[in-house]
Amino acid sequence: QVQLVESGGGLVQAGGSLRLSCAASGRTFSSSAMGWFRQAPRKEREFVASISWSGTSTYYANSVKGRFTISRDNAKNTVSLEMNNLKLEDTAVYYCAAGRSPTTLPWMYTSWGQGTQVTVSS
Repeated sequence: QVQLVESGGGLVQAGGSLRLSCAASGRTFSSSAMGWFRQAPRKEREFVASISWSGTSTYYANSVKGRFTISRDNAKNTVSLEMNNLKLEDTAVYYCAAGRSPTTLPWMYTSWGQGTQVTVSS
């Protein structure tokens, strides 16, 4: 199992940027695919981005493609989500997750962080 702790959320104006980080502990991080998901009030949890264990493959939801970048540092046991040109609709609690493959399906991930709030204001 991998334990995950997100940080970096906050309040930002539309058009601004934030960088989320997820610190992982556990022996299996470097062999785990990682994903970022988000959940807005009264909405289901949705896929944002994912990255393979090696970092060579990345995937993005269409809504964030070109604005968000996922990366990982296996030496530091961290995965990051760089978010640029933020929009009001990006407001949500953001979660990082670890799993066996960088799928878009949340139920395929076995470890989850507690989430970090991102609020985009006009």
